[in-house]
Amino acid sequence: MDLAERGGRVNSISPGIVITPLARDELAGPRGAGYRRMVELSPVGRAGTPDEIASLAALLMGPDGGYITGSDILIDGGVTASWYYGPLAPGHA
Repeated sequence: MDLAERGGRVNSISPGIVITPLARDELAGPRGAGYRRMVELSPVGRAGTPDEIASLAALLMGPDGGYITGSDILIDGGVTASWYYGPLAPGHA
């Protein structure tokens, strides 16, 4: 609230699996099958890119995002929604 009085905005970005060198290692590692399944069964059916995360950050920091504050933006290609309501949901057939 103190920052808001001075025109500051506070937001956070919560990315899902984003293709980076580390993500490539994880996808090829011992837990890779689980990560690949999450990506494949997500609504977009793919992992994110660093540029997609950067575009969201640019929006949040730029004038077009001036009304966005106090928010956590989930950018995961729908993996979380699929976990709760779709094919990744526990018990989903």
